[in-house]
Amino acid sequence: MSRNVTRRRAVMLGVAAPFIASSVGMTGARAQAPWPSRPVRFIVPFPPGQAADIFTRIMAERLTEMWKQQVIVDNKGGGGGIPGTETGKLATPDGYTFLVATSGTFGVNPSLYPDLPYKPLVDFKPVTNILRAPLVIVAHPNFPANTVAELIALARKDPGRISYASAGPGTAQHLSMELFKLQTKIDIEHVPYKGSGPAMADLLGGHVQLMMDSTASAVSAIGDGRVKALGLTTSSRMPPPLDKVPPIADTVPGYDSAGWSGLVAPKNTPDEIIAKVNADLVSLMRDPAVLRQYEERATLAAPGTPAEFAAFIEKDMATWAEVVKATGTKPG
Repeated sequence: MSRNVTRRRAVMLGVAAPFIASSVGMTGARAQAPWPSRPVRFIVPFPPGQAADIFTRIMAERLTEMWKQQVIVDNKGGGGGIPGTETGKLATPDGYTFLVATSGTFGVNPSLYPDLPYKPLVDFKPVTNILRAPLVIVAHPNFPANTVAELIALARKDPGRISYASAGPGTAQHLSMELFKLQTKIDIEHVPYKGSGPAMADLLGGHVQLMMDSTASAVSAIGDGRVKALGLTTSSRMPPPLDKVPPIADTVPGYDSAGWSGLVAPKNTPDEIIAKVNADLVSLMRDPAVLRQYEERATLAAPGTPAEFAAFIEKDMATWAEVVKATGTKPG
């Protein structure tokens, strides 16, 4: 009787074995599914409308096609980009959440905020820079100055009477204008906003007279005459459509400032995922169709390796630390 039970049990186990093995195999296959096997999130620590947001959406659309998974752009604006950046720091490092770093959040904030809740090159792994964007001083069409020289003369004649908008205290837009003020020894009132979009809206409405904005954000309003461009922050002229806008350096020798944005990941994100995302983004930034979108916004693609991006961030942090110290800029 016992031998019969044993024999039946052996037969049953023999029949079940292939199913058990198949189940285990399927589980293993699921565990090793190629990345990405579900949607990927790109956190933009600013409201929609800024250069970082514009180009993140361009990349997200193309990567969605490439990866066959939705790449979601998640805007978390406010607080100088700090809350959104901290969200990226605290995200699970599984390759499904990335953060868009900028010259403001990674270049400026470390020297502007002594109690910053993140360290750019400690809490994150750089992936690649995505863009380098000159800024441009734009004015309401009714503003009496049409050139940088006329702006300087007007500001010296009426100190403190001219107002300029920025995307917020400590942003690249703000500090680039403060550097301009420092080098020209003029007094212009700063009116901070929570993002480039709201600032531009008030400039268009005539509530402020000037703004330092990214070319990507401002080029449309410049093109249709809603604002007029006085000068670019690059030391040389840009290609069309802003080729007729002179550099500020033509009037203020040595002036040079440009914003940037790139992709980083939480620090423990697997290196193989970092390498794949880098390779795919670099490939996109060499695609003629994508490059045309950069050119249309007078913005430069900036592909590179993770190591090159890390070195770039370190240098940018040092540069803005000197500017913050020289201008005495404090967070709002």
